[in-house]
Amino acid sequence: MMMELIPVGVLIGAMSGFFGIGGGTILVPVLLAMGFSTKDAIGISIMQMVFSSIYGSYLNHKKGSLILGEGILVGLGGFIGGFIGGYVTQFIADRVLEFLFLALLLFALFRLFFSKQHEDDAQTRSINRALLFLIGVVIGIFAITLGVGGSIVLTPILVGLLHYPIKKAVSAGLFFVVFSSVAGMSSRLVTGTIDFENGLIIAIASLVGVWGGIWLKDHVHSTHHKIALLVMYVIAIAILVDKMWF
Repeated sequence: MMMELIPVGVLIGAMSGFFGIGGGTILVPVLLAMGFSTKDAIGISIMQMVFSSIYGSYLNHKKGSLILGEGILVGLGGFIGGFIGGYVTQFIADRVLEFLFLALLLFALFRLFFSKQHEDDAQTRSINRALLFLIGVVIGIFAITLGVGGSIVLTPILVGLLHYPIKKAVSAGLFFVVFSSVAGMSSRLVTGTIDFENGLIIAIASLVGVWGGIWLKDHVHSTHHKIALLVMYVIAIAILVDKMWF
């Protein structure tokens, strides 16, 4: 199993860096297909997100593509929401989690598809700080309950509502994952619901992929980047539907 998990970790890390996701969007369905239970898959996913989001956000900040101001405010909300979400998971049936995850992916695909394209140097909009914090809390609860970082919801909101360029929205989305995933892992450490052995293998392997994914993000055109994001959502939905019904 270890040799199978290493390439999975590298691939998920690359997707985290390129798409700005925690990795759970793809990792959870993949782990389900490999035979892990939903709750174990979510725990492993959260552990991987902590590693990839912290390292990826460091690289993005170093390259100047991460806007910290609003990101910190949403992130703090995500931390609180993520901590709550880590407790909620154990009380929800696996089948319910799968349907919630599918609904989340469909929403993200719809919202991103109809969002307008903004240039990399475009001026971003600002909204009420309390609303930003509340958005973070809600996304944090919803995301960590499902084993994803939350950026699959946050990124379309940043692009559609705050007029973020795709690449900056992706960087902000990955930064949000730092807060939500650390909170989610903290609460799961208390409840003892994380598979550390398999989680650590994937998490360490993902660091290699994160570096490559961020390099690729910085060298691809924004239009192509958006198309790749949409394809990623469709693939994740297809994997999950196959697991749930076939």
